[in-house]
Amino acid sequence: MHEALAYQRERIRAMTADEKLRLAHALWLEAWRVMEAGVRARHPDWAEDAVHEGVRELMRDAGA
Repeated sequence: MHEALAYQRERIRAMTADEKLRLAHALWLEAWRVMEAGVRARHPDWAEDAVHEGVRELMRDAGA
């Protein structure tokens, strides 16, 4: 496990700023999709805007 983390760390250090930004954006999108699926599962009757608002709230709370 330690070797895998060391490898990841080195790969990230070797990335350009643009690559890091693209990676961060991809991870953010994936987090959004996972949270969106969770909100939909808990509230199947919610309209799309309500689901998105629920995800925005979760994202806001996660950053606090």
